[in-house]
Amino acid sequence: MGKGLIPADLDTWKQRRRVIAPGFHASYLEAMIKVFTTCSERTVSKFHKLLETAESNNEWKSIELDLEAEFSSLALDIIGLGVFNYDFGSVTKESPVIKAVYGTLFEAEHRSTFYIPYWKIPLASWIVPRQRKFQSDLKIINSCLDGLIRNAKESRQETDVEKLQQRDYLNLKDASLLRFLVDMRGADVDDRQLRDDLMTMLIAGHETTAAVLTWACFLLAQNTSKMKKAQAEVDSVLGDGRPTLESLKNLQYIRLIVIEALRLYPQPPLLIRRSLKSDVLPGGYKGAKDGYAIPAGTDLFISVYNLHRSPYFWDSPHEFEPERFLVQRKNEEIEGWAGFDPSRSPGALYPNEIMSDFAFLPFGGGPRKCVGDQFALMESTVALAMLLQNFDVELKGNPESVELVTGATIHTKNGLWCRLRKRSHSHH
Repeated sequence: MGKGLIPADLDTWKQRRRVIAPGFHASYLEAMIKVFTTCSERTVSKFHKLLETAESNNEWKSIELDLEAEFSSLALDIIGLGVFNYDFGSVTKESPVIKAVYGTLFEAEHRSTFYIPYWKIPLASWIVPRQRKFQSDLKIINSCLDGLIRNAKESRQETDVEKLQQRDYLNLKDASLLRFLVDMRGADVDDRQLRDDLMTMLIAGHETTAAVLTWACFLLAQNTSKMKKAQAEVDSVLGDGRPTLESLKNLQYIRLIVIEALRLYPQPPLLIRRSLKSDVLPGGYKGAKDGYAIPAGTDLFISVYNLHRSPYFWDSPHEFEPERFLVQRKNEEIEGWAGFDPSRSPGALYPNEIMSDFAFLPFGGGPRKCVGDQFALMESTVALAMLLQNFDVELKGNPESVELVTGATIHTKNGLWCRLRKRSHSHH
């Protein structure tokens, strides 16, 4: 990711964040809902075709699918179109670029969890076959991104941020973030930095969203009554139609399911922050009364997973209860925690760290909070709504057979194998 937002040093981060954050404005997000529905539609019709084939061949009314793999393709297509107007088309085909993306993700996970950074040893990248393959994967992605950057720059139309945000995004041929970044006046940025920005967003926005959808389905499949409740909402809000920004606002239960999946399976499950100057961390509940002295340059790990499942902040923390976010919650015992209060963030479509006074941190918090949070949440809501609109989902094996693997995200060891059936639409 080079000097993309996540690994960037403070100076680079300040400069790039200022340029990128305005790109996620309201009319861009609204235009993105079109991308979300178009891509989800492809996935849904792929499933319908598989079901039709199964029925005509052997009378089976259900198909077995690894939903994790399907969501991974869907999320890749969405991030490609939304961020740099490139259609991976991975839901329907395989290509060298798609293979390269998965190869790179696989290597990134390997590096984040391996004991010795052997790839830093001189020549390792040429001698170790795994590293050679990684170099060639990277080359494929880079040349793809370079081409997109070149095209965007050749058709550059320089304007001010305000003008950029007022563009008619719903009717633009190319409403991507790259278009916005290249057209922004005064943000003359070298191609290397743009590539790092795009690569960071590709990696950060792909697997994370796929994981949210995977665990949302895992949880729903074990809670049939909640799945039925979700489907009833989808039927009444959407009928046979596609989600829009307006209907998204009415899909309250679906939005809460996404949030609850993020509480139980935060992506990533761990946040890292580095102290810029020496500080004293508060002791916290049952911690040292005087707090903890932290020297400058200390790396702090925040276990979001444990925070989200802490019995101090959540009632029945391991239970899947999307409804929990509708009520205020206080715990007087915990000094310094203001409790969970939806009114703290009026108008927010999704519960966030402000409402929960930082007991809920699926996108981090503070200045370096995830810049694409609304994009990710809306994308997940649209995809989940359209899946439930069309299909009944059940787990193929028992829940215990789904093994967790934690790397940069929480994913499964062997996929999320589910049985899908076409819904008999009673509301037609």
